[in-house]
Amino acid sequence: MSETGREPLRIGVLGAARITERSLIAPARATGHRLVAVAARDRDRAEAFAAGHGVERVASSYADLIADPEVEVVYNPLANGLHGPWNLAALAAGKHVLSEKPSASNAAEAAEVRQAAERAGTVFMEAFHYLFHPVTRRLHELLASGELGELRHVEAVVAIAAPPDTDPRWSLPLAGGALMDLGCYGLHALRMLAPWAGGAPRLAAARAGERAGAPGVDEWLDADLEYPGGATGSARCHMAHDGLDMGIRIVGSRGEATAPNFVLPQLDDRIVIRTARGERTEHLGPRSSYTYQLEAFAARVRGGAPLPLDADDAVTTMELIDACYLKAGFETRPRTRI
Repeated sequence: MSETGREPLRIGVLGAARITERSLIAPARATGHRLVAVAARDRDRAEAFAAGHGVERVASSYADLIADPEVEVVYNPLANGLHGPWNLAALAAGKHVLSEKPSASNAAEAAEVRQAAERAGTVFMEAFHYLFHPVTRRLHELLASGELGELRHVEAVVAIAAPPDTDPRWSLPLAGGALMDLGCYGLHALRMLAPWAGGAPRLAAARAGERAGAPGVDEWLDADLEYPGGATGSARCHMAHDGLDMGIRIVGSRGEATAPNFVLPQLDDRIVIRTARGERTEHLGPRSSYTYQLEAFAARVRGGAPLPLDADDAVTTMELIDACYLKAGFETRPRTRI
């Protein structure tokens, strides 16, 4: 049985992506869910992945995995451009879907995914795992409690060292770019502050730089946002940074709070709070944000528990991503045909 005492989820994995060990394999082991099948373009790679991670069997193709009657949940960590097409295929097959972000290549495709989820009547969720960790929940509590006062400004930075030139994140046909891979976290985190800012933010300005040798692909992008209540926001991302930077800083009329790594809080679980009464550091625990996410997803599938993320939220995020690209002088990401 799973950690909830309910029947374990029966999960099929699309691809043999490296992130899957951290984002799904370890959480499934920790919470007692079954890894029923994996499929990859290279069967040998899928066989090695299954043997190394305790996956029960290998499917001969993505389509065969989705058609497998024992698979009830499809996890989609494929390249960005393949999120939309395979999310649509999984939903059409009546599966629950946990999709890596973003859910599609652009807002129009995300809207199709939403329609497919409505028709299927199954659970669809974009994997913004950071939202389920106590670090993010505590940041929201600090605003809700009034300790920080009224929200004035928020700034989020998500930056990593450059992936190899052959990485699909640098591919325009596969919907690559810093904003798609990294900046979506910052935009989403700023969107989630709407309850304390008078409503959802609007995009005021965006600037971006193109990756050398990758026409149309953003190496970095900065977005400026404004909230109805007067607060401002900054979401910056960089995919060729000189190190790792995934911090968020929330400034209120009475104080401020900083989480040095809100995206991967298991690597740094601190929140530093500064008010007129002084400075203190809170530790919220190193348990993986991905484990919290899988628990919440399973509680929805098995017991109908509410989720803070759904297909509507995914569309809104993609609309903001598209707006950032257009404002920065780039084209929105093309959809990938399979």
